[in-house]
Amino acid sequence: MDDRTKQALLERFRAYLDGAESAQPDLPETVDEAAEETADLYAIFVELAGLRTEVRTESRLVKDALDQFRGVFDTLRGAQATLQRELDRMQAEAREQGRAALRPLLLDVIDVRDRLQAALVLPATERRPWFARWRQRPAAAGSEAWQDGLRMTLRRLDQVLQDRGVVALPLVGRPFDPATARAVGTVPAGAEGEGIVVEEVRSGFLWNGHVLRTAEVIVSKRGSAGGEKP
Repeated sequence: MDDRTKQALLERFRAYLDGAESAQPDLPETVDEAAEETADLYAIFVELAGLRTEVRTESRLVKDALDQFRGVFDTLRGAQATLQRELDRMQAEAREQGRAALRPLLLDVIDVRDRLQAALVLPATERRPWFARWRQRPAAAGSEAWQDGLRMTLRRLDQVLQDRGVVALPLVGRPFDPATARAVGTVPAGAEGEGIVVEEVRSGFLWNGHVLRTAEVIVSKRGSAGGEKP
């Protein structure tokens, strides 16, 4: 092979090497740089994996904490409801005990009121013989003053009862109701019809909407001879 052919082959081989070198990607200049780049990528991957694990752990801890707090809140809510029910029960018992203690006193006050009212309806001077009333006729003014004082006392008792929720039952002219009154006599029914209260023998009272004392009344009844018990 002559020198010209050798030179042509060398030129072609050199051109091939130049083309192959330009087609390859940029490689690290040294083995150390390649190893360092691989180590950096591995470290990043490890950090990412650790971060993901940490996030999962923190999420689980947060979820557990929320579940515990939710359980505590539910317990507190249930305890509050139980406490409120217990408080309501104790308040109801206290009210009932107060009513039970006050009821006899109110009935005694009503009994005193009945006596005062009866004294006003039938004054003492009218119960005396005629000659006694004639002899004390000049003292009529003093008797009227005494009755006025009795009326003032009666009004004061009514106000005390009303302040404590005790009111008289208005029954005359209304249909008889066994829940609030007891019939102690009957009269012949007239224009008002049958089963109507025509007279109160003893007044009835309500205490805060509940019957404190039932009334004793006279009721109209068809075919009644008057004064008989129903």
